[in-house]
Amino acid sequence: MTNTIAVREMTMPVLSGSLDSYMQSVREIPVLPKADEQALAVQLREHGDLEAARKLIMHNLRFVIKVARGYSGYGLPLADLVQEGNVGLMKAVKRFDPSVNVRLVSFAVHWIRAEIHEFILKNWKIVKVATTKAQRKLFFNLRSKKKRLAWMNEAEVKDIASDLGVTSKDVLEMEKRMSGQDIGFDLSPGQEDDESAFHPSQYLESELVTDPSELTESADWQDHTQGLFKKALETLDERSKDILAKRWLTDKKATLQELADSYQVSAERIRQIESNAIAKLKVAVTAS
Repeated sequence: MTNTIAVREMTMPVLSGSLDSYMQSVREIPVLPKADEQALAVQLREHGDLEAARKLIMHNLRFVIKVARGYSGYGLPLADLVQEGNVGLMKAVKRFDPSVNVRLVSFAVHWIRAEIHEFILKNWKIVKVATTKAQRKLFFNLRSKKKRLAWMNEAEVKDIASDLGVTSKDVLEMEKRMSGQDIGFDLSPGQEDDESAFHPSQYLESELVTDPSELTESADWQDHTQGLFKKALETLDERSKDILAKRWLTDKKATLQELADSYQVSAERIRQIESNAIAKLKVAVTAS
């Protein structure tokens, strides 16, 4: 068995330049055998060996990159996510107990995710999107819980609220926050003397009306989402648009059989056309 503690020294990769170079360096560091990992962990825990800690961190950096990639959809630089994940790995190594007899990565993944979560919540929006434990859980699970790109219907909202232990209002509010575009709170440099320029910080809250920031956020979310949807809808053929409109865009929704009778095809064929149309809308909106 290889004695990891006695192998030649390797330089710890530093994420200060090119992310690609860093990732290439990390990929060249082999994964430790379990016995070697245990030996290093014992040396750190019982003797405070910082060199053992360095090796445990270095040989698990690849797992941080893998976890960080899972959060790329929040629009933050991958390098920053990796950096925060590395902090979580360091904290995990410090607390790792080799007597539990599990691999370090199984224990560390929770610390890595926790640091990345905190970073995302602090930086993803100008206004914090999640301030309570329930809201944080909703923030990080809403994307995966949604079954389709379009607006959620009442049944979907209730299902998600039940699964995550929050109210339906919380689900709808979080969906709006995650779908809206960032709006600057203050004027950009050079706009201070422009009397026609608008920025929210110029206005005080009124106790007689809804919070202006909520109205702005709601209007932005609706305009942005509806604009993308209408643009995508134009890419469909007339039959597909008609089927979607009668199935989802009217108060009295048509059944598959009613549309099948209208187009003189089977209900299954209508279902296929509907599914294909929804898939095309999803691709078109995502590409936008």
